[in-house]
Amino acid sequence: MARPKIVVVGAGFAGYQAARKLSQLSGGSADIVIINPTDYFLYLPLLPEVAAGILEPRRVSVSLAGTLPNVRVILGEVNHFDLDARTVSYEDPEGGTGTIGYHRLVIAAGSVNQLLPVPGVTEYAHGFRGISEALYLRDHMTRQIEMADTAATDGERDARCTFVVVGAGYTGTEVAAQGVLYTDALTRHRDRLRGRPRWLLIDIADRVLPQLDERLGSAADEVLRERGVEIRTGTSVQEATPDGVHLSDGEFVPTKSLIWCVGVRPDPLVESLGLKTEKGRLVVDEFLTVPGYPDVYACGDAAAVPDLTRPGEITGMTAQHATRQGQTVARNIAASYGHGRRRPYKHSDLGFVVDLGGYDSAANPLGVQMSGFPAKVATRGYHLWSMPGNRVRVAADWLLSTVLPRQGVQLGLVSAAAVPLDSANPQAAPNTPIAQKRQ
Repeated sequence: MARPKIVVVGAGFAGYQAARKLSQLSGGSADIVIINPTDYFLYLPLLPEVAAGILEPRRVSVSLAGTLPNVRVILGEVNHFDLDARTVSYEDPEGGTGTIGYHRLVIAAGSVNQLLPVPGVTEYAHGFRGISEALYLRDHMTRQIEMADTAATDGERDARCTFVVVGAGYTGTEVAAQGVLYTDALTRHRDRLRGRPRWLLIDIADRVLPQLDERLGSAADEVLRERGVEIRTGTSVQEATPDGVHLSDGEFVPTKSLIWCVGVRPDPLVESLGLKTEKGRLVVDEFLTVPGYPDVYACGDAAAVPDLTRPGEITGMTAQHATRQGQTVARNIAASYGHGRRRPYKHSDLGFVVDLGGYDSAANPLGVQMSGFPAKVATRGYHLWSMPGNRVRVAADWLLSTVLPRQGVQLGLVSAAAVPLDSANPQAAPNTPIAQKRQ
């Protein structure tokens, strides 16, 4: 029998876990290939800490080659599938093209920023989906505070000190929570700006963290308000301009900083397959196989996986689901070669963790409601447990951040033109919950 060739498209939570489990199960007996635009797995839950100057970017970037033994990494963007010929085509970072055949295919293309038809948003807002965007936001916040300190008028000073976050889900809540601490640190030694930074968290929902238990949302709400964050629920952005944003309640907020965290949508690559989709996600059965193509599997944000715990519904776009689905796919592929038996995907929630910066978090691991410092311990413990690498470096950065002041300087590595909202890096996107995908 020919040596099995298994191709995994995407190295987000689902694709990474699929490749990792396949490597363990195969013991080197299969040719496993993962195709991804970058050579690392991005641990998205900790990205707000990169933007806030707590963690260095390499801490949340886990080497694919270094942590996936017996897996070949191809750098590239997949642009075409031929399911009948069993081939995948891709373009590498330098514009070259290639095609690779497979015996089993795993589609784990992940998700991209969710865009809404709001005038001016694509021109003046920036998303939060990858390392480039986190580094840009860090520089942008620093630059605005530095320029506010030398602004010619109070109006300009206020606009540069105002930061608007749209979306009070996991990402938006964490960005606002970490961001307000960062700008407070930047203004501590600037007399004219001390206490001046203004943060607004806006969402059309009626409360912060609407996906979570109301008690966790209330805990996060209380922490944010104590830090001075203005929470505007039941509110949306009507228009973005170079000078600020118009809100649905009629207010115009002068600002140079619009941070878009309204959620994610499946990678458009999925729809290019021409197969049945649900909410933009590829329809699969409970074994994560694509109907009509028993050798093709899909998981994570790319797949509309039946939720066996809630008949008639599909699983959410979360890292918790993506991680487990990737592992299930690997086991079912091994079963297709006679190793074990295939199993349907069925989950049970481990709970959620939301890091609010400082010594604050909100969490409900295994259904136990926690807030404050105990939740912080649980949150950081969970992240260290779930990260597939760099644990010691992350822990060291956390320790240093408790005893040393943050370094508020611009690095100038990423320009605004490099992180347009409509073409954000389509890495897999968690929320921070016990590994939830980012919303």
